[in-house]
Amino acid sequence: MNFYLKDEGIRIDFDYGQLDISGNEEYGFRPFQLMVASIAGCSGSVFRKILKKQRTEYEDLTITAEVERNPEEANRIERIDLHYYVKGYHLNPDRLNKNLELSRKNCSMIRSVEGSITINESLEIIDLSR
Repeated sequence: MNFYLKDEGIRIDFDYGQLDISGNEEYGFRPFQLMVASIAGCSGSVFRKILKKQRTEYEDLTITAEVERNPEEANRIERIDLHYYVKGYHLNPDRLNKNLELSRKNCSMIRSVEGSITINESLEIIDLSR
């Protein structure tokens, strides 16, 4: 990856587009947003792959993230709470929770920050068959 310094931050060019990074939201994504997005994106992608392999059908999957930062230590990310919403018909809660645990073990981003950032995951199942 090549990073280019610009007045308002840093730019990276990829085959699929450009990414602007800045401490100021007016000029790009803030670094902490990218960190949280990387963790949620990785975890969600692994979870989706596991569901697909097990032929678990669902209508929708969304993730919300709550972030706790420590202003005493350079606004360091202390904790990220990821909450998964899985919407579908006749979903098995035990199986989904086991799949979420398995996705955590196979998410490279979560594994990379273990011991540094606390990652909590929770799951809410929205059963459309009721």
